[in-house]
Amino acid sequence: MSLRNSQKFPFSHADIPRLLSWAMNFEHFSWLNGNGYTPPGGAFPDILFAGRRDYVEGNTDSLNKLENFIRQKKDWMYGFFAYDLKNEIEELESRHQATIPFSHLCFMIPEHIVFVKNHEILIETHGDPGQVYNEILASAPPFSAANRITTPKSKTTKHGYLHNVLKIKEAIIQGEFYEMNYCIEYTTRSENFDPLRSYLRLNEISPMPFSVFMRKGQKYLLSASPERFLKKNGRKLMSQPIKGTIRRSFDKREDEALKLALKNSEKERAENLMIVDLVRNDLARSAMPGSVKVEELFGIYPFKKIHQMISTVTATMHEKMTISDVIRYAFPMGSMTGTPKIRVMQEIDRLEDSARGLYSGAAGYITPDGDFDFNVIIRSIIHNAATGDVSFHVGSAITYDADPEYEYKECLLKAESLFEALKS
Repeated sequence: MSLRNSQKFPFSHADIPRLLSWAMNFEHFSWLNGNGYTPPGGAFPDILFAGRRDYVEGNTDSLNKLENFIRQKKDWMYGFFAYDLKNEIEELESRHQATIPFSHLCFMIPEHIVFVKNHEILIETHGDPGQVYNEILASAPPFSAANRITTPKSKTTKHGYLHNVLKIKEAIIQGEFYEMNYCIEYTTRSENFDPLRSYLRLNEISPMPFSVFMRKGQKYLLSASPERFLKKNGRKLMSQPIKGTIRRSFDKREDEALKLALKNSEKERAENLMIVDLVRNDLARSAMPGSVKVEELFGIYPFKKIHQMISTVTATMHEKMTISDVIRYAFPMGSMTGTPKIRVMQEIDRLEDSARGLYSGAAGYITPDGDFDFNVIIRSIIHNAATGDVSFHVGSAITYDADPEYEYKECLLKAESLFEALKS
């Protein structure tokens, strides 16, 4: 691991826009933000990785390249796995080209790391921490004009969506698979889209425990993700699939009634349980025999605008397994595919009208000790500043008893905060 100079400084939460404004000077950075949540296993720590000293990227043999990179460098790394990494893991392909394409994976070693905690920051840098601190405080927070952006349009019509849900249900009845996460994409184009302003607005509208603001060259990820894909701490592995969503209400009695309705919904519990079983099987492939446990089943967690049903599955990583093995056996996450995973991914590519790209992938970090934490890239806006393209996906799990109109409304519910952030 390359040594960095480190120093602590006083810092206010109100200065985070300055910190991110400073980060915008770099072509590569990632801000991870837990927003004060304390789910089982903890949320993302508040960390900014800025700059790129070294990196690994690939579309072939990508996980082996990453494993070698981790072993050689033993350093902090930040980056992502795109959904199409699946094509390297299984004999799959993608019919569509992503609106905003990304490589299958990319992980970068940062020039600067800024840890934000309580009322101070710890700056680790190859330069002078004091100079970095002064540059951060001198950075002006964003005050640009509101985005002038046309309302994103779905590539899938409502009629097409309802028709495909009926086709999925018929396939389930015929025994082809049990559950499928069916998604649709919204796109638009803007010449003056401000990714920082939009991220700050999205995080204000929908603060989440696995929030990410990432830049890779001219491409940006603005993520308000509530879901953890996979965490490794020592030899303990943890995955927290989400299946089950319901709106919140400002009226306390109605809000409690909605929460109870989600908790007792046979449909939502069945969806959640199927994915929990899939995650258990995925983790078992890289775990010590008998170590896979469901620590919480059907937990109901409130967020600002929605309640979510979240389960927690843990395992002890087998001593012969590597980080790339763990990812290979678990990716992509079952909550974004369905079950059985390979058959469902084939159907996803056949029915969906666009490639998922970064959506349904994962973003996060790897520590020098080989621990890691990755979110699920959902509730996220993707932007390509070079072309002006703006994209986001939403979706829901389809089972045999799914109501097509209800599932369509769930997609719109998940899209609300993204629409609002884009108009800000």
